[in-house]
Amino acid sequence: MSQIDTAAPARSSARTDANWRPFLIRLHFYIGLFIGPFIFIAALTGLLYVLTPQIENRLYADALFTDSTGPSQNLTAQAEAARTYLDDSLDVSAIRPATGPGTTTRILFSDASLAASENRTLFVDPATLEIKGDLTTYGTSGILPFRIALDYLHRNLMLGEFGRYYSELAASWLWVAVLGGVILWATGPSRRRPVAQMPPPQRRRWLHATIGVSLSVILIFISFTGLTWSQQGGARIDALRGVLGWTTPSVSTTLDGVAQPEAGHHDHGHGDHPIDMREDRLDQLDAVAQAAQAAGIDSPMFEIRLPKPEQAWLVREYDRSWPTQVDTVALHPDTMEVTSRADFASFTLIPKLIRWGIDAHMGILFGVANQIVMALVALGLIVVIAYGYRMWWARRPVVGSRPLIESWRGMSVPHRLLWLVLAAGFGWALPVLGVSLLAFLAIDIARSALTRRAA
Repeated sequence: MSQIDTAAPARSSARTDANWRPFLIRLHFYIGLFIGPFIFIAALTGLLYVLTPQIENRLYADALFTDSTGPSQNLTAQAEAARTYLDDSLDVSAIRPATGPGTTTRILFSDASLAASENRTLFVDPATLEIKGDLTTYGTSGILPFRIALDYLHRNLMLGEFGRYYSELAASWLWVAVLGGVILWATGPSRRRPVAQMPPPQRRRWLHATIGVSLSVILIFISFTGLTWSQQGGARIDALRGVLGWTTPSVSTTLDGVAQPEAGHHDHGHGDHPIDMREDRLDQLDAVAQAAQAAGIDSPMFEIRLPKPEQAWLVREYDRSWPTQVDTVALHPDTMEVTSRADFASFTLIPKLIRWGIDAHMGILFGVANQIVMALVALGLIVVIAYGYRMWWARRPVVGSRPLIESWRGMSVPHRLLWLVLAAGFGWALPVLGVSLLAFLAIDIARSALTRRAA
């Protein structure tokens, strides 16, 4: 009798502890059903973005490239030619010299009619001073109108700041969906039957799980790096980096030595709009370029930003491929001495990893190879979501039939507390995830109540 009394609670406890699996299945189902469309759109627009740099170069070849030969004229003459073309209607904010023979110089102008981080840019033939193009460019990457549209589509569905919540919703839940799927795959029943012998429903489940697990590490990486650009979650990440000392070093453009981060043009271009009131110092451009090169700015891909009154020149590299060249120096406008600098080689490990992670996410760190990998991952994610919806449609009367809240109640007290702590912690760290989780629970509770009432 004592043996029976001892074994029964143990079996009951084992069954109770195992009830986390129905809960995770239901949560995974909710993420796929409600968040899947947002992740699908993010994957599709991301796929288009990483595949189009070469297309953009072809579309705007007349502005980007030139057939003229001969020595380049000085930067001051190039900037003056661009300003004359616009009849001095706008202020020059920055110059990106031609990166080599056959390429044009970009003269960037601050234009209040454009969105944040956008510039009106004239493309100047460095040899003839001919204006080859007049286009809007965007962010540090300097993308042109075609990819600007794709970038906005990926980031906010062209709905402005409010639309950014769509991509934050996708990034907030992607890692949860992937991690949950991996756990369900690892703890589920093994299926040794060859794929060719599986019935169609089981084959779909196998493909959904296999592709998802194979891409899991990269998908979690994409989710986390995407969150660094988000509004609510990104602010939490920035605050955490500040507390832990993981901030990216920046230069000071003030002449009194007070550190002040440069404005605008970070990563995807988030930041303040370029400020118009800049000193008219175009005659110093060539001296600034020479001083910056002497100070270690040795990449052909560099940008000179004109100083605002009582501030220093800012010269920075923007070659974010491998090996990364993103050094920045500030130069005194009178002496051309370096007043502040931030060298990538001196960054601590975490800022370097963040820099590389963002660039890999955008498909630019390793060039074409990076593009191909990110495109394949995006395609794989699209297929996983499509198979997930097909599986739900085929089994829709019974899939996830047990409500989420009831699955949670079926777990042991320690497991319930653990899930509560995780939900509260991640809900605070990622507010969009937290709010949408509350929406899941509201839908689930309402559905459960309706089911009981119908019964």
